[in-house]
Amino acid sequence: MTAGTDSLTLPRADDFHVHLRQDNMMKRVVPRLRGGGIGRCLVMPNVQPPVTTTTDAIAYRDSLKAIDPRVEYLMTLYLTPALSPNDIRGAAEAGITGVKLYPRGVTTHSDEGIDDLEPLMPVFAAMEEEGVVLEVHPESPSDPDRDVCIMNAEEDFLPKIGHVHATFPGLRIVVEHVTTAGAVAFVERLGDTVAATVTAHHLDLIIDDWAGRNHNYCKPVAKYPHDRDALRRVVRDGHPSFFLGSDSAPHPRQAKECASGCAGVFTSPLLLAYIADTFERLDMLDRLESFVSEYGRQFYELPPSSESVTITRRKQVVPDAYGSAVPYRAGETLNWSISPV
Repeated sequence: MTAGTDSLTLPRADDFHVHLRQDNMMKRVVPRLRGGGIGRCLVMPNVQPPVTTTTDAIAYRDSLKAIDPRVEYLMTLYLTPALSPNDIRGAAEAGITGVKLYPRGVTTHSDEGIDDLEPLMPVFAAMEEEGVVLEVHPESPSDPDRDVCIMNAEEDFLPKIGHVHATFPGLRIVVEHVTTAGAVAFVERLGDTVAATVTAHHLDLIIDDWAGRNHNYCKPVAKYPHDRDALRRVVRDGHPSFFLGSDSAPHPRQAKECASGCAGVFTSPLLLAYIADTFERLDMLDRLESFVSEYGRQFYELPPSSESVTITRRKQVVPDAYGSAVPYRAGETLNWSISPV
């Protein structure tokens, strides 16, 4: 990264968790990735129907490339009880990057997710052998009888991830969009085959910022100030197991501004500007390049980006909407802007 008074030049960002949707929403979102500074992204499979086979993943990737072939799309499969070790071997041969574990019913389009990990141990063994990464949405379903709700569901699920790691220590696991001090400590102590993604919005938000504000509501929800402080601390420390995964998740305005709004914060169009704005406020701009374009690709064993992007200290107002999707911090002013692609 070349640093000056008013600009930063760095490799294009690797976003290791993004929702690109389908149909009209996909056509609106994908062309804005490069404008957000993104050159490579890990695409989530929880579309309808979910991406459960290698054939599905290749077809989805082809549809994304048809919209913008300049972006590198890393594909994932949706983990269901039907997935087999042979499916994993075929996916690895076809270049599929990872398999996404959704506990059943905890977030958008997770109704076909997993209730019990034990029957999937042969699948995890094949993933360890083939080098396919396990990406985990780390939340238990709410359970009043066990005093589990959205505020502690993340930490409640961590022992299950720990069990998989202990059984398959060579399996690379990503604990996605971590939100709690407990999850940060969990990843820190497990060694270099376990990592975590951190979103732009979770570095900013606490519970007060989403309660009653539907456009800041996502799953997992932002938690307490001490949890946000733990995320900020580990990123400021430059821990290589913590890197960018935006969890950018657009929904139509009417699906957010209603009695039971969908979970998801939309950040892709201005992703690097959001992060630079936050990193400058937290006095850690020197960590920007490693967080967005170094640590993640090293964990995923990918080459460096061949393209660079420049962000400048130039104020911009976040648009009120991109089509039907309202972006994060709509109407607010950011101190950084991304140079034209």
